Amino acid sequence: MAPIPFETRIDFTSPRWNRDAWARIHADMDPQKQRISHCSGTIIAVRPGEALKPFLGFQTFLVTRLLPLPDGNIRRLNKEVIFYTSLTRTGQPGGIIEEFANPFTGETNRVVHVWNDPFNYTISDTLILAPEDFSGDRSKLPKIPLLFPWQELDADTLVLSTDMHLNYPNPLQPERWPRESSGPMAQVTEMMRYFVRRRDLENPGLTAVPYHGTWHRVSPWLPWMLMGTTPGHCLYASTMVGSDSVEKLPQHVLAYARRHRPDMLEAPTDDYGPSHSSLEHYAREQTPAP
Repeated sequence: MAPIPFETRIDFTSPRWNRDAWARIHADMDPQKQRISHCSGTIIAVRPGEALKPFLGFQTFLVTRLLPLPDGNIRRLNKEVIFYTSLTRTGQPGGIIEEFANPFTGETNRVVHVWNDPFNYTISDTLILAPEDFSGDRSKLPKIPLLFPWQELDADTLVLSTDMHLNYPNPLQPERWPRESSGPMAQVTEMMRYFVRRRDLENPGLTAVPYHGTWHRVSPWLPWMLMGTTPGHCLYASTMVGSDSVEKLPQHVLAYARRHRPDMLEAPTDDYGPSHSSLEHYAREQTPAP
């Protein structure tokens, strides 16, 4: 399969250029190749009346493949993992853990790592304001041109910002999941920053654009912490980078994935599904704590 055609002339006002730039940063326009995104960071507890407290580390990676769609848009096929870790003395992510001594409850919790397979979506030249399992008429959804708030830091450095602010029915409803659920609605925000070089975006020979970036996330307490509706939430802070090989992941992360789920190191080659969030997977795979 030939590489997916893409625009290289930078035009912040063009939905198609924004789509193609986003796709080339996230993954590789050559369907024969997979792209690896890796995040390493800290989870910080935000509790009323207290200073924020780092309490967990995490390691995340995604393996991604792009496929062309008949309408000219791009399907992103993706697997995603999050491994929770201890924190080192300097506050950096440490070793992957299976139990967590919860400083807020005094309990020891069983850690539930995230294995999202698949986590697919469409990269379109219009914003898609509907979940993957939307059962209505997609043709009637509003067609909002895809335009990102790019920043030009200097003559050669651009920053792509992709933020999502969500408030949706919680897959873990409190009636069934009283200890795991943060309440009837799940309030989640994702904030990504991708730092790229102008000359890379303009290079027609690069089917994937190198980047360094940051990922911040605001979410309820992790369900396996069994903190229910306790006031407060989690703030994730991390750095991220793209690469072309899983061999560039930290060795302990790669070894853990190979030992437990080696299939997560290969991007999908076909568009199977459905795609679910980590909360939806938790609701399907776990049972309520006593």
